Amino acid sequence: MRSSRRTRVTAVLAATLGLVLTACGSGSTNQLGDSGKDRFQAPVAENPSFEPGTTMAKLSKQGTITVGTKFDQPLFGLKGLDGTMQGFDVEIARIIAGRLGIPADKINWVKTPSKSREGYIEQGRVDMVVATYTINDKRAQRVSFAGPYYQAGQDLMVKADNTEITGPKSLREAGAKVCSARGSTPSEEIKKYIDPDNLVLFDVYSKCADALRTGQVDAVTTDNVILLGLVNESGGAFKLVRKPFTEEPYGVGITKGDVAFCEFINKTLTEAAQNGTYRKAWEATAGKVSEDTPQLPELNTCS
Repeated sequence: MRSSRRTRVTAVLAATLGLVLTACGSGSTNQLGDSGKDRFQAPVAENPSFEPGTTMAKLSKQGTITVGTKFDQPLFGLKGLDGTMQGFDVEIARIIAGRLGIPADKINWVKTPSKSREGYIEQGRVDMVVATYTINDKRAQRVSFAGPYYQAGQDLMVKADNTEITGPKSLREAGAKVCSARGSTPSEEIKKYIDPDNLVLFDVYSKCADALRTGQVDAVTTDNVILLGLVNESGGAFKLVRKPFTEEPYGVGITKGDVAFCEFINKTLTEAAQNGTYRKAWEATAGKVSEDTPQLPELNTCS
């Protein structure tokens, strides 16, 4: 990693670590405001034109797009009781769709658990995945990634009164049972710090939160911003350990080798950062419990 990139990653991680809970209400799932007046609306391009034969031309012409995301992650991807999709991932997808001329109500949302993301893309069940999707070499063998559009770091969530677990190195000594999502990067990384029998896996992190609440596990691990959403929903029952131990760049997953679509998404993200749309999307979602607005990370080269 080049030193300039490392500096930027460190800065973004520092901003992420500055996330704190605010008075948006314990247990609230309405991240976009009670009245809806501060609801973010991604701009929609009028009559955009794209080179024939590209993914952009196909999607723009059909006027719809299918997006894979999470349905159970407050602040990033959450399906509300009224069916409304909320979160930063959701708004990133809406920004991309809008640049294609596709309004928010023409997006078909598909619940995409961590273990299913590559398969959904390969099978053509979704046009792209925006789902706290960490870019790594193993996944890049099967799909292509645009972005990253956000940099997170893996952390631990425990009960609010837990003083024994102070970071990943304390887990094995404590004999802690740790929960994560099946097929996720965090579920693999945490194996360095615990005995294999103490790893509990579910398809979604909400089940991990339930297991922590009922004492079936001692900690939940995934990216810090995902955990912050669960902490915010817990009504004071959980806390974040705040000892991140990885770098997790979130990317937009697309069909392997679709360079033109990747470059289009990267250009869209760059424009959103420059015109303030990226910032507004953050402030309307994860920014509800954050003191800092992250900068768009350095984008990878499409290949």
